[in-house]
Amino acid sequence: MLGTIIGDIVGSVYEFKNHRAKDFSPLFHAQARYTDDTVCTVAVADALVSGLDPQQKLQQWCRRYADNGGWGQKFALWIYEDPPQPYGSWGNGAAMRIAPVGMLAETEEQAIEWSDTVTNITHNHPDAIISARAVALAIHWARLKVPASQIAWRVQERFGYDMSRTPDQIRPTYVRTEKAADSVPQAMVCALQASSFEDALRNAVSIGGDSDTIAAIAGGIAEALYGLPDDIAAQGWSYLPPDMKVVLVDFYSQVSL
Repeated sequence: MLGTIIGDIVGSVYEFKNHRAKDFSPLFHAQARYTDDTVCTVAVADALVSGLDPQQKLQQWCRRYADNGGWGQKFALWIYEDPPQPYGSWGNGAAMRIAPVGMLAETEEQAIEWSDTVTNITHNHPDAIISARAVALAIHWARLKVPASQIAWRVQERFGYDMSRTPDQIRPTYVRTEKAADSVPQAMVCALQASSFEDALRNAVSIGGDSDTIAAIAGGIAEALYGLPDDIAAQGWSYLPPDMKVVLVDFYSQVSL
């Protein structure tokens, strides 16, 4: 989960000013910050560890950090709806916030059930539901030590995503989109074809597009695959306010593997 947050922070400065190369330096740009992607991920984690309604938790956290900005137009309205209703989104926001499910789920069935629960409250379009399931399962499998190549094969077989292209092949023609079907597979490739956690983030930034979300998705998978280097984890941790840190501490205390 911290891997998702770090990906969000690292990618934040490149979302609308893409850097289509892996050589950016430093890893954490001076203007880097956490975005709405982090707020939503923390909200999902808080719901899972507290056993409370994810819809309520998502609204609670997003209202608390409303000034952070970055919300999609329909999601921004959803935050204040009473009662809130799903709005058929096909966007990548469901996959972006799903890492806590993959980290905590003990079985594939549980990963899918929890994924659907926290996705359908907003993103109840089939493309968004599938994308969240794919990311949650990739993280779950990675935590079970399934090799990255095997995870890629399973994702392609189960969800029909093209996992064969490399970041180098994606980069030249990739166009910014928030559509789950056209951004989540690319983000997954960036993690599954990386050599380390940092390499996954560099892949994610380098392909361009919706960089904070691409890197957040890649970061969540890469954490489960490769672990978090202590220095990168510490630097990412330093960006977070106290209330988010409390959730993360509680969350990792419940991660069993």
